[in-house]
Parts: sequence; structure tokens; C-alpha cells
Amino acid sequence: MLTGKQKRYLRSEAHHLKPIFQVGKTGVNANMVQQINEALEKRELLKVNVLQNCMEDKETVAQQLSEGTGAEIVQVIGNMIVLYKESQENQQIKLP
Repeated sequence: MLTGKQKRYLRSEAHHLKPIFQVGKTGVNANMVQQINEALEKRELLKVNVLQNCMEDKETVAQQLSEGTGAEIVQVIGNMIVLYKESQENQQIKLP
């Protein structure tokens, strides 16, 4: 579980990132969860864009991705979800 100070720090780190995944009208599937999990292992922090034609609520999408990957939801703002998961081998981000 992330503290408020850690979430603030991660939000500032994620501000300049571009979203590398998009959730469309098919929603979240197992393949997407696996790819996001692999990307989190490499990057630790990433953004996911929820498209306008997605049938599910963005909060639901964030919850599904968090449960599927074991990542923490840092922020859901607009149609953007910021996820963080500490890497086992490529640890780059030092939390305060």
C-alpha cells in the first residue's frame, strides 16, 4: 500500500510519461494484463489510456488492471490511469 507522500512522488514522476497502452471497447482481457505486467516489470511506472468507446467505467478498468497485475493504482484522472509496481530485477524508482 502506497502512502500519500509516495503517491505524490509517483504522480510527479508520471507527469511526463506518455501512455503506452490503450483500453478500447473490448475492455480488459488476459493478453492485455500480461503485456502490462511485463511492461511494469521493465518500467515500474506507466500510464494507460481509456478510450472514449470503452464500455466499462475507468474506475472498473483500473481495478481490473490492478488486480490482474498486482500493481498499485497511483491515480485515475480524466481517461488516464497511472499504475506502479516495484520491479523485481530492474528497480529504478526509489520511493520516499
